[in-house]
Amino acid sequence: MKLISWNVNGLRAAVRKGFVDTFNDFNSDIFALQEIKLSEGQLDLKLDGYEMFYNYAERKGYSGTAVFTREKPLNVTYGMGIEEHDSEGRIINLEYDDFYFITCYTPNSKRKLERLEYRMVWEDDFRNYLNNLNGKKPIILCGDLNVAHREIDLANPKTNRKSAGFTDEERNKFTELLNAGYVDTFRHFYPEQPEEYSWWSNFANSRERNIGWRIDYFVVSNGITKDLKDAKIHQSVMGSDHCPVELLLK
Repeated sequence: MKLISWNVNGLRAAVRKGFVDTFNDFNSDIFALQEIKLSEGQLDLKLDGYEMFYNYAERKGYSGTAVFTREKPLNVTYGMGIEEHDSEGRIINLEYDDFYFITCYTPNSKRKLERLEYRMVWEDDFRNYLNNLNGKKPIILCGDLNVAHREIDLANPKTNRKSAGFTDEERNKFTELLNAGYVDTFRHFYPEQPEEYSWWSNFANSRERNIGWRIDYFVVSNGITKDLKDAKIHQSVMGSDHCPVELLLK
């Protein structure tokens, strides 16, 4: 089974940049998107053979997620059931026989860390949400989780210690998540592989110079590790300031 996750930084813009060709080239079983920046009815996208699910933010042109799947889910839910968190379209959960597939676009703490306090609340509530699901069946979580967990996960760790996405607080919350019974699949296969990033700033030719951050993930329940085949970061795929990430299951 091939799973893809991609923060497209605006799905309409991505479509103009060749998204459909990229989507078809991947030929995935499930394809998850973050930051679609859509309202209902703004895009008429047809993908043969796929069921399509969207979670739109209430605010226009902001946030939002989508999942396109070949396999019909048993059930689909949106958000984590907490009003404080569920107006921005950040979570879609597809339930299957053997697992939950969840895509998430984690809130950014912003440049002056003005949203860091809220982010800490989100992290605790989201971890509890995942743990409740994981008590029923394993989970596969993907998305832009807006944190570079380790120093190896960004090009300039020393100068970014107090930057959104690399604060001690955010990194510690990701550690708490993993310690609760989950695996960062890319680091499972490539624990010390450097210069593997999934997002680059639009400034100073950061992508060409590979001055990036790894903030897009597939995270799975510990019990699924035996079924993992490989994890990939597709740095050469253009169309967004992020690149797609992939998980292969046996």
